[in-house]
Amino acid sequence: MSLTARHLEAAGIPTVILGSALDVVEHCGVPRFLFTDFPLGNPCGKPFDASMQEAIAAQGIDLLESAEAPRTTVRTPFRWSDDESWRDRYMEVRAEDLADLARRGEARRARRLNEKAQGKARGD
Repeated sequence: MSLTARHLEAAGIPTVILGSALDVVEHCGVPRFLFTDFPLGNPCGKPFDASMQEAIAAQGIDLLESAEAPRTTVRTPFRWSDDESWRDRYMEVRAEDLADLARRGEARRARRLNEKAQGKARGD
């Protein structure tokens, strides 16, 4: 996304990146960055929390209008939970989940092979 934003900006189209990977996005040097300290993949808020998502989107639009300098980073005021324990569990794979994950992976690989054979999927 960072490279796409830089390309759009070069064409005169202003952008705001909404993200959760502060160090990565700031390293890329995007013009405007709205940072949410949430698990990766959730930069616009918690699933099904429409009011939080709307507030974050509105804050992104406000940033588009208010940023006064390149590489502006603004942090949202939201927290993922009341405590920080989610960080310890994020992307945790428990031993009891291994068999189910392996089964799902095999099913996905079989589905992809079938789609490829039917010409419905791109090659890897």
